[in-house]
Amino acid sequence: MRRNWYYSIVAIAFIPLLAEASWAQDAGAKPPKMKMTTEIPNGITTPDDIQTRVGDLNFFDGVPDADSAKKIYNLLDFTHAYQAFMDGTKIASMNGIRKGILEFGPANSTAVLFEELMDSKALFLTANTTSVYMFSWLELGDEPMVIETPPNVLGFINDHWFRYVIDFGNLGPDKGKGGKFLVLPPGYEGEVPEGYHVARTNTYGNWVIWRGYQVDGSTKQAVNATKEKFRIYPLSQKDNPPKMKFVNASGKFMNTIHRMDENIFNEINNVVQAEPLMGERPELLGHLAAIGIVKGQPFEPDDRMRSILKAAASAGSVTVKAIISKPRDKRFYWYPGESKWLTAFPGGAYTWELDGVSLQDVRAGFHFYATGITPAMALKMVGKGSQYAFTYLDSNGNPLDGGKTYKVHVPADVPAKDFWSFTLYDNQTRSMLQTDAQFPAIGSNDKSVVQNKDGSYDIYFGPEAPKGKESNWVQTVPGKGWNTIFRLYGPLESWFDQTWRPGEIELVK
Repeated sequence: MRRNWYYSIVAIAFIPLLAEASWAQDAGAKPPKMKMTTEIPNGITTPDDIQTRVGDLNFFDGVPDADSAKKIYNLLDFTHAYQAFMDGTKIASMNGIRKGILEFGPANSTAVLFEELMDSKALFLTANTTSVYMFSWLELGDEPMVIETPPNVLGFINDHWFRYVIDFGNLGPDKGKGGKFLVLPPGYEGEVPEGYHVARTNTYGNWVIWRGYQVDGSTKQAVNATKEKFRIYPLSQKDNPPKMKFVNASGKFMNTIHRMDENIFNEINNVVQAEPLMGERPELLGHLAAIGIVKGQPFEPDDRMRSILKAAASAGSVTVKAIISKPRDKRFYWYPGESKWLTAFPGGAYTWELDGVSLQDVRAGFHFYATGITPAMALKMVGKGSQYAFTYLDSNGNPLDGGKTYKVHVPADVPAKDFWSFTLYDNQTRSMLQTDAQFPAIGSNDKSVVQNKDGSYDIYFGPEAPKGKESNWVQTVPGKGWNTIFRLYGPLESWFDQTWRPGEIELVK
């Protein structure tokens, strides 16, 4: 019985309660006409007997019978759980990041460095293979915490709700020189000393991430600068800061990815229990409370609710996959109607708010696919930061297939002051595609890449390298789909005004 009910819930995942409902004629006798009786306009009353996708619903003059009420509340709980999945994916994602970092050591005293770059052994959402990734977990108490940052990095802090706090490094207030940042805990009203770049966060837990640059193919300079400069300590210990532990995570397994099944709700609950509610929207917290995720209370769903959570997670997971791979919103596309290349920040809005409206679907899709929130990823900054275009599809709109060979043409004069690259990702894990190569990527920093006579490039993707194209080829895996991100570091004006654009990914027949 429970199995049939579960599948009936899944079947109505995307359909309003009364969609395609047929209205049965009321069986009861009509009430007599009274002295004050008036004609009721159409659309105010509804029939008492309704046939819907959740079954037959029976009311007595607007009041459901017991069986109908159960069906309706099952649907209502499913709706809350489904929306909690969609809006709460970002929270679960940050929970996964925290858990992954703390596997290497305690908060505040551990910095995780990919000294030989991050490779495909790490389960980390859409990381690249060229930046020197480094991160730490900041856990505040009652007093402010100091973060000393290294020079020449792209860094930022996101809070536990996955909201932007502050940039540091080349796009931060220290202007790439490194500096001392003072992070104030939630509700802090004490003194704020001078001499710091001050940031206020709404959560005690915060993700600190920064990316260094290779110099002549070496990570040494970036790694050494971090080991020399990076520190986290309480303000009260500023005169005698404790030592940091630096852990090299290159080549090691690491998992920072959130769950996509019903256990995602446990991950969301972890954050709700750990943080003040002031940092999250009441609407989302309301959806969570409706399914039993309430701060200060145990999250103990019964059998009925567990079935609903399982169904909602199934529905939510396929929704975010559809949103990110085949979006219907034209604002998702760099070149609407002309290209399959997508942007995760329509309108350049890193908050996913445009014209006073929240782009909730886009936000959910992003947090399923990628990680890290900073204006630098979305705003137009010529020659600074980075820009991204991604796709799951070839030029014909078909999913990219690891058993087939494709080619993409990169026209001459690529608008990247620093460099450009393609990185391939697994559709399921959204992490680097695990192939025979350590780094499933290619770009202008690769000395072996062959440039055409006109200054353009032809890049190939497939299970085997086309003859003579080995230097311009990235391996894929038969039986697996894949997607790719085209990155521009130091993007130039021709990218923003779209006088230059990448070619489509073409199937090689």
